[in-house]
Amino acid sequence: MTTPHDLDDRLRAELAALGAPDQRRDLGERLPDGGPLTGAQALALFDAQLTSRLLDLAGQWLHGFGEGYHTIESAGHEGNAAVAAALRPTDPALLHHRSGAFYCLRAAQAAGAFPAAPPPPAPPTPDPETAPDAAVDGSPGAVPGASSGVSPDEPAASSAQRATPASSAVSPAPSAVIPDPSATPALPDATHESHDLPAQRGTSQDPPIDPTSQEQRSALREPERSWSESAPMGAVSYQDLERPGAGGDAGQAGAVAAPGGASGRTNAAAGEAGSLPVGAGIVVDADGGATVGVPDLPPPAPDDAFAAAARDVLRGIVASAEEPAAGGRQKLFGRADLAVVPTAASAGSHLPRAVGLGLALERLRRGARPADGEPEAAAWPADAVVVCSFGDASVNHATVTAALNTAGWYDHTGLRIPVLFVCEDSCGSADGWVATTLRSRPGIRYFAADGTDVAESYRVAAEATAWVRRHRRPAVLHLGAVRLMGQGDGGEVRDPLLATARLLVTSGYAGGEELLSRYDERGWQLRRIAEEVLDEPKLASAVDVVRELAPRRPVRVSRAVADAAARAAGPGAGARAEAFGGKPPELTGPLTLAQSINAALADGMLDHPGMAVFGRGVAAGGGAHGVTEGLRDRFGAARVFDTPRDETSILGLGLGAGLAGMLPVPEIRYLAYLHSAEDQLRGEAATMRFFSRGAFRNPMVVRVAALAGEDGLGGNARNDNSVAVLRDVPGLVVAVPARPDDAAPMLRTCLAAARVDGSVCVFLEPAALYHARDLYTDGDGEWTAEYAEPGAWADRHVPIGRARVYGIGSSEDLTIVTFGSGVRMSLRAAATLAAEGVGSRVVDLRWLAPLPVADIIREASATGRVLVVDETRRSGGVGEGVLSALVDTGYVGAARRVAGLDSFVPLGPAARQVLVSEEAITQGARTLLAR
Repeated sequence: MTTPHDLDDRLRAELAALGAPDQRRDLGERLPDGGPLTGAQALALFDAQLTSRLLDLAGQWLHGFGEGYHTIESAGHEGNAAVAAALRPTDPALLHHRSGAFYCLRAAQAAGAFPAAPPPPAPPTPDPETAPDAAVDGSPGAVPGASSGVSPDEPAASSAQRATPASSAVSPAPSAVIPDPSATPALPDATHESHDLPAQRGTSQDPPIDPTSQEQRSALREPERSWSESAPMGAVSYQDLERPGAGGDAGQAGAVAAPGGASGRTNAAAGEAGSLPVGAGIVVDADGGATVGVPDLPPPAPDDAFAAAARDVLRGIVASAEEPAAGGRQKLFGRADLAVVPTAASAGSHLPRAVGLGLALERLRRGARPADGEPEAAAWPADAVVVCSFGDASVNHATVTAALNTAGWYDHTGLRIPVLFVCEDSCGSADGWVATTLRSRPGIRYFAADGTDVAESYRVAAEATAWVRRHRRPAVLHLGAVRLMGQGDGGEVRDPLLATARLLVTSGYAGGEELLSRYDERGWQLRRIAEEVLDEPKLASAVDVVRELAPRRPVRVSRAVADAAARAAGPGAGARAEAFGGKPPELTGPLTLAQSINAALADGMLDHPGMAVFGRGVAAGGGAHGVTEGLRDRFGAARVFDTPRDETSILGLGLGAGLAGMLPVPEIRYLAYLHSAEDQLRGEAATMRFFSRGAFRNPMVVRVAALAGEDGLGGNARNDNSVAVLRDVPGLVVAVPARPDDAAPMLRTCLAAARVDGSVCVFLEPAALYHARDLYTDGDGEWTAEYAEPGAWADRHVPIGRARVYGIGSSEDLTIVTFGSGVRMSLRAAATLAAEGVGSRVVDLRWLAPLPVADIIREASATGRVLVVDETRRSGGVGEGVLSALVDTGYVGAARRVAGLDSFVPLGPAARQVLVSEEAITQGARTLLAR
């Protein structure tokens, strides 16, 4: 196991031993072997890698005296800087926690400090008599993969078997597809194979395009949110950083010739000047002798983009309140103006979101429209590629499997998802397992590169990125890495930082002593920055910590509901009448709970063009209990669609869609199915604002058929009554409508809160009440209700955290606090008690998080006797929260609880033995009244 001190000493010794290059080359020249990088680009990658390495050492140093709170290093993974270089700084990136070099390079890109490559030589003009017809793959109408005989679904084969000459591809004639001048230039299709990391090599021999050129970066840009609109308070845009060497040679990206450069005497004639290195200077002295010199390496600027990125990371390590991503709440990689989306990156839990974001970007690329008909401002460029990175151990995790499977499933169905998965393999898994797993994924193109070879990594990453950007299809880049400063240390031979240094020296761009000096200079720079951030303020109060957790602006939400009503009754009245076939729901008579939710979903989709309803069977099958019946016919398959039967992926699609600016409404068929996917709510959805200081958000309303029915149909799978895990998630809104006339306004509230505040809401729909019509006697129809016309929506608005109270009899003897199916049973029990002379008030909580505490206390104090009816379990159930609220606020009256047993719900009539019943409520009330 290598210690930070050992790693530093070893690197310094190796750098010093590299010596001087045999022949000095100018930084503007490409690698001597014709590689994809110039010297200036290789140097920038080295700067990103060494900055990342020094941040690891700084983190250990700070931790050593109790001021550093995060010690997960990126050492050995610095090859991901090449992946960043192959992308555009506007491509959304969801990174794992060993992405220091990627983050540093992305910062340099955004600041314009990553050098552009010189234009490649013009290709020879093909003979029209022999050249095959070819379509421009970059055009929207091109058939993905038409230029290659290799299908991403075919079984693994050798590199020789995979290689397909470009001339062998048969494509439609040029007239069949109109070339899109803004599309990314086409690259040859190539499947990169490797069996042994880190020795893998890509197979394509075609020269890659430089994806960082300004022309390509801006070719397909659409209007974006400005930095000032989306950035955290106090953050400085990387685009505002002064570019090093501004005004100098653009190809050198700020490389300024320093005195004392490598030089030699020559009497060469002027005609021989063409053989000199690009950028070389010639000085003629008084004796007529000429000196040819190539400048030394430009020194690191004291406040360049790498220093700014280092400040971001160090602020995270010391939990500074000025850290631009989470503001001291968490150490992670994230920043709005770098398009780096913060994520907890727990075992690949961010990958389902990345898939959802890719799917949403494709939908938005086809033109979503807001309610007023104006084009929606895109949060990301139209041709953006989503990149998400993860470690090799995460390949075995369920969330990664779900994400890869969903991406492949959608590709199989013909839907496009432009996602580049990057698996950084430090050989922690069984030999060959990661490559075998990734290569075998259907619908996902496989690329591989040795992450310790920065030139190869850049070339293969550029090809993979260009393939995804052109075809809008998923790919995986299997990037070799090594874990330094940890178990399984691969030693200095595979140190990516040292490998890049060797490349610079052997290519003639720098000497070992120069690179060592650069390492030391940057080290002292980071030491100074670390000392500065130590003096920055920390989060000093609970208010500071939770400020961005889940802001509530009830007045704005209420106004949003009123505005939706005005649109539905005014300019949208015609479209609404057409969508409902000329008979809107308010004219169809009393509705059940399921019918009311269906109508409210339709009204929501009419008002929110970015709203999408999706889940298992919601389109073709009408969803759970038929609640989404007819929505696909009204709004089309692009907005109402089926998903794979995987709840993790369903929620991940929602998370990505919300991040892209849509209003997702995923459906989970049954509450029991949610439990395998809860981390997508807890670790991803609920933390987005918390980890980004509000710069990013993922609005979402998750509909769930929930709770139990006394008939026990389907057993526990369809009757799960455990909601404790939802109430425990900070900031999550949990709604439980019991009646039809509450369901529609509560759903409108959730949609408005998601749109206004970015809220994540879980809408638990009591499955036992979906089709209920009667309350007291068969045929009374008292559990149905009229649907409110738009003019009444504002008056019947249900704010988050407000209960509903029913008075039975005198309402002076007993307060029953309940929710869901308990409301119907409690009203029946209250009627029985009223016949005995007992007056009750039944409080329907409606919201389980946040609880309507003020309403609970008011109604409890009115009678002094509280019966809590909780259809969830006794341990961890909602009733515990109600009783705690009573105790915390000083309630001194009597209280009793009727709750479900701590048991799973059995099949059939046995369910009645563990669930709350009307008889149990009546008996509990009598016992309480007898005290």
